[in-house]
Amino acid sequence: MYYPHNIEEVCYAPEHVEQVLTEIRLTFPDYFHDFIQSEAGQGLSLDDLAGLAEHFGSDGDIWKRRKKDEKETFQRIFQESIAAFEKDRDDYLELLDEEAFDEYEDDPNHFKNKILRDECPIIRVTIYSEAKELDKYKRDFNLANPAELLDVVMNLAMFANTYKESRTAEQFEAITTLEELGFEELDTEDYIVYGAIGGGIKSHLLYKQNPSFFPNRSRDALWALWYLTNKKTFGCEEDSEFLMINVKESTTQQNYFYPYELFSFYALQIFNMLDKEAEKLGVHINREYRFVLVNAFLQFVAATHSDEINFLKSQLKEVQHGL
Repeated sequence: MYYPHNIEEVCYAPEHVEQVLTEIRLTFPDYFHDFIQSEAGQGLSLDDLAGLAEHFGSDGDIWKRRKKDEKETFQRIFQESIAAFEKDRDDYLELLDEEAFDEYEDDPNHFKNKILRDECPIIRVTIYSEAKELDKYKRDFNLANPAELLDVVMNLAMFANTYKESRTAEQFEAITTLEELGFEELDTEDYIVYGAIGGGIKSHLLYKQNPSFFPNRSRDALWALWYLTNKKTFGCEEDSEFLMINVKESTTQQNYFYPYELFSFYALQIFNMLDKEAEKLGVHINREYRFVLVNAFLQFVAATHSDEINFLKSQLKEVQHGL
């Protein structure tokens, strides 16, 4: 019961996708309530305040007076998420500027060993990390073909720019099927360098280039989908599609082979749920940062279960280190 490189075909079946979405719709309200009331995990929820009031013998008026302005909180969460997103975005926009590719093509080695290694934040942090579990990535990156790395990054940038011109925000949000989404191509070999630019880095590059159309398929995001679907399998024989579970070795980690196409479809539907809540509160969502909001929400969901996630990850580390 271990995912090699592909998920089961059933995961693409319309009835399976609808089952997943149905479960997300059921769990979403509670998570959204906590997302707002805890200020995306940065503050005390109303339940926390009520508990404190009861503990100190208050009649409850204290925490009632401190009831949060949900509209203001939602706006603040979104604004702070955008500010965090923009901190290193210029580095990615320079990397993915199509006009710069002519220069890169003259020297793919420079592109790999200077531009990617030292100037792409997500790769730079990974390469220069001292974490032992990243040694394999460093080795694979060092062995990767410079021309292949350049081709894949160029393909990603061109796909993103072409896609942006092909539909409006309204058309994008009205998508109800994988076919309408049109992301199948992104899960082909033209958009990956095995060991060096996998699903996570690929999605991060697209996300930083255009968060209006491309979500961030981070580790936290996949864990969050596991919880949003109540850990259900929906007919999958290998347990949840969002995780890689090796029963024999008792290890669990996020499914880093999870298709970007499927993830993006679910992320879009989650955005639409968030947008409906925003409308109720009178909050305007800037579509240019659509998936920045989704990313913040999924990070919150994962953080809510951080103790269990860390426990499952620690089991994996014990196996990796032979403990």
